[in-house]
Amino acid sequence: MLTVTKTGLTRIDVAIEGQVDADAMRRGLDELIAQSEGISNGRMLVEAPEFVMPSPGAIAVELARLPKLLGLIRRFDRAALVSDSEWLRGAAEMEGAVIPGLQVKAFPLAARNDAEAWLDTPVV
Repeated sequence: MLTVTKTGLTRIDVAIEGQVDADAMRRGLDELIAQSEGISNGRMLVEAPEFVMPSPGAIAVELARLPKLLGLIRRFDRAALVSDSEWLRGAAEMEGAVIPGLQVKAFPLAARNDAEAWLDTPVV
């Protein structure tokens, strides 16, 4: 399941649970694109407690929406990932290192409050 929730004028939360199939990816990404419309200097919290690789169909859906997703990234200044998957946290921080204008920081599940606090601090 992929759930997208706009929690403020400039904040989007994404929850990923279990294996995401093509239909869930399609709905989730379309919702993310729609809810991020008009956001600038945004913040995003992604929570993936036990990450499971998406289905091949879901990956195909994501690749098909890649141009829109790349445009969407420019609307956000900060993204925090909360997960107990160590490799996923490492991958997220590496991704943040190569995306200009986006700070990405990863936190273990037990540090969700720290992730929230980091998202709320001003970008320097």
